[in-house]
Amino acid sequence: MPNLQVVYLLWHGDDLDEDTPEAKLLGVYSSEQAALDRINRSSALPGFAEHPDDFHISQYTIDKDEWVAGYIEVG
Repeated sequence: MPNLQVVYLLWHGDDLDEDTPEAKLLGVYSSEQAALDRINRSSALPGFAEHPDDFHISQYTIDKDEWVAGYIEVG
């Protein structure tokens, strides 16, 4: 049974660290394997097939705060 305190977000985008508008959230999954299975299902689809290295899986803990130090706006 998957650990339901952790979820795996599957993103597709060329540079997720730079807040790119090209980032697409493909789904939220209960296991890393489920996210990998989605990559396998999506990798032949138009757009995704041309950028197979742009899939990213992020692990998050449910009810855990993120961005705890705040942020600043640049520009």
